[in-house]
Amino acid sequence: MVVMAGCNKTRRSPGRAYMPDMSYSRAYETYMTNSEALEKEGIHYTALPVKGTIARGDMLDIYPYANDSAGYALSANVKNPLNPDSINMKEAERLFLVNCGICHGSKLDGNGPLYNDGKGPFPNAPKNLLSDEIKKMADGTIFHSVTYGKGSMGSYASQLSTAQRWMVIDYIRSKQGGGTDSLKTAVVVKDTTVKRK
Repeated sequence: MVVMAGCNKTRRSPGRAYMPDMSYSRAYETYMTNSEALEKEGIHYTALPVKGTIARGDMLDIYPYANDSAGYALSANVKNPLNPDSINMKEAERLFLVNCGICHGSKLDGNGPLYNDGKGPFPNAPKNLLSDEIKKMADGTIFHSVTYGKGSMGSYASQLSTAQRWMVIDYIRSKQGGGTDSLKTAVVVKDTTVKRK
């Protein structure tokens, strides 16, 4: 009788859920800005990662300064933690061209497609990265500008991992004559991580 009752084809009930809280979980809107409804239910949800969290495989962000005038001035004390002889310059060049070349140009002369000698959509010329001003600028100050943005340039912290930002800075230095220009393969970048072979 039990077997016959269990094989009833007209039954439309899905049966009992072993863990109903997982089967019928509360849905949350991913980009919800108003969390008052959740707060009323005692749920404290901000959608932000815990302070100090770093992306899996990313290097520890050792940059300690805030985005203010004091942080900008102190940024000159920060040194590039990557060994310039171990950076994959081909990958660093690709990162530069994808993220920076549109404004600063593939020749680093500040004449990228968005400026185009004043004929592009941007009226102000981006910085010439081969100028004496940028050559004299500390690596940490460039890192500060790339991380937080400076002038018309926005932050690239969400587009480039910490290691990738340092790689781009080393690529700029190599084109300025201050680093190695040879294509090294000792460092391989994969999933925004730097791993030694």
